[in-house]
Amino acid sequence: MAEAWIPATTSVLALVFAVALLDQWRERRQTFQLVWAVGMLFYGVASGCEAIGAAAGWLGLGTAFLLGRTRFGYTFALCLLLAGVFTLLTERKFHYAGSGSAPILYLIGAIVLAAAVAIETYFQNDRWPRLAAGAVGGATILSLVLMLTVTLPAPGYALDPATGAPTGELLPGTIRLLTPFLNITGGLALVLGALFSAYVFMPKRRVLGYSLDPTAPGDQFLFNLLISPVAIVVNFVASVPGAVRALVRGRLHSRVPATILIALGGLFASGGDALNRFGVTNYFQVGKFLAVIFLLAGFLVSVETFREIRIPFTTIRLGARRMEREPDGSSAATGESDAAPAARASSTDHATG
Repeated sequence: MAEAWIPATTSVLALVFAVALLDQWRERRQTFQLVWAVGMLFYGVASGCEAIGAAAGWLGLGTAFLLGRTRFGYTFALCLLLAGVFTLLTERKFHYAGSGSAPILYLIGAIVLAAAVAIETYFQNDRWPRLAAGAVGGATILSLVLMLTVTLPAPGYALDPATGAPTGELLPGTIRLLTPFLNITGGLALVLGALFSAYVFMPKRRVLGYSLDPTAPGDQFLFNLLISPVAIVVNFVASVPGAVRALVRGRLHSRVPATILIALGGLFASGGDALNRFGVTNYFQVGKFLAVIFLLAGFLVSVETFREIRIPFTTIRLGARRMEREPDGSSAATGESDAAPAARASSTDHATG
């Protein structure tokens, strides 16, 4: 039955993917690969349970480390703020038993963390992903502590009688409200980070100009900060035809199709969990399965993440070492940090609009 094989397949694929990412980290020591490996490990273990929110949090955190040298910190701060607000609204709508003051505390924590990340980004401090790591790691540890101290009534789990999908009916509000906090922060960061990365690396047509230069006057900077989401969306759409032409000619950077696939995977992962929270459980398992398929495809396509396809923890290669030219003309196989080209391209883009 689909209820059995879909989550089982999802779990196996996620765990295999986690091993492959861990092997890539062992070879190249890029922080985002290690964090993504942890995220996929959670994804595999959490397949079929409420803890899927923690997996999304860790996958989004990996994106934060990948884009740590760019101005993506502003977007991550917005993701934190939205997660805190949505967590409060979720409690207002569903009135989870045992929530207490948790919604307000989660919102305050989100506001403080969002402000800290935004400030670090403004001062061009690439340590802001460490603050994100503190938020995701702290929420994960808190969820583990709460789970270890709660007593659930028999049989210890709850299923939707119509679909057999797991629900969080038995969990206290303090735990249930952590899942939207992690899921929204991680899911939005994963999707928006992937699209931002694609935008940075695609041949661009700039219709709307903007600049996030922190040395600009305060009013000018705030205006550009407010219009930047609209400008990026407009410029992204205007650049798609050129990206398609580059793809047909074989000149498109691998990160563009890779990150679009990752964005789709993030949408499936977060979308299935969001629907489950609102009582629509029909697509919960299918959504997670499609998510891991698209995420795996995206990472395999990317030359930066997987420069060679081989059996993990062995020297047996399944294909030749892949190379491509970076935007600055350097080779992708030089061992340079993956975030560096994105930082240079992003910096140029913000300066020129």
